[in-house]
Amino acid sequence: MSTASANVRTAPPAQVHKASGDRAVSLTSHTVLSLWAVIVIVPLLWTVMTSFKTTSEIFASPFALPKQWNFDNYVNAWTTAGIGTYFFNTVIVVGFGLVIVMTLGAMCAYVLARYQFFGSRVIYYLMLAGLTFPIFLAIVPLFFVLQGIGLLNTLPGLILTYVAFALPFTVFFLYPFFKDLPTEIAEAAEVDGAGEWRKFFQVMLPMAKPGMASVAIFNFIGLWNQFLLPVALNTNRDNYVLSQGMAAFASQAGYAVDFGALFAAVVITVVPVFVVYVIFQRQLQGSVTGGTMK
Repeated sequence: MSTASANVRTAPPAQVHKASGDRAVSLTSHTVLSLWAVIVIVPLLWTVMTSFKTTSEIFASPFALPKQWNFDNYVNAWTTAGIGTYFFNTVIVVGFGLVIVMTLGAMCAYVLARYQFFGSRVIYYLMLAGLTFPIFLAIVPLFFVLQGIGLLNTLPGLILTYVAFALPFTVFFLYPFFKDLPTEIAEAAEVDGAGEWRKFFQVMLPMAKPGMASVAIFNFIGLWNQFLLPVALNTNRDNYVLSQGMAAFASQAGYAVDFGALFAAVVITVVPVFVVYVIFQRQLQGSVTGGTMK
């Protein structure tokens, strides 16, 4: 009798049932994840493939490969449809907004998590209350506020609005990261003569890098795909962001729509989000591994 057979026969029933249950859970989870991957990847690949077709090819054979792979649709989308202008406007708004909200959010979360002062809990709960406030209820007040300070229909106005709505989530997300940082390291930095600014930027902030990377991903995706705020607060076509430009491009009347260029514009819109996610994901994994090794 082999050793493996002896082990199987002598294994307790509880362990056998546990192993069977683990295999069932693993099989079910892998099946569900595989189906979800197909649901997500197939439309994405179809969109990329269609972006190289002409409008006539799309209607004639929507699921066939393009007869000729060329980038004319991307050129038309970037120039004729104005996606290039909308793209740079979006980069400006999201770039400045992300830098400001990450800086202010990290500083605010650090102070609320590491220092106890009168009203600190009130400020924190007010930040949490900001997460529950629907955006559409603030559209009318925001419109008049931006109009009053001369920032309506401008990119700086959109930047400030994006920062205001992303700040509560950033503080809420980073608060536990700064709360759990070891106090001994901060005290050691103070003993070495580091001031508050140097202690925060050179010691505590790098230790919260996993949280910063995670919240940066969420904020970037949310700001990049923002639609309601730009539509309500930015009616100047020269200052359109990608979401507005895509909506205007897709709403052209009748058969005048260049569907090949439309799909190319969709790919242009999606690629930056994918690239940023991959970059920050690698930084997040590296930070976690480095922290574990230390």
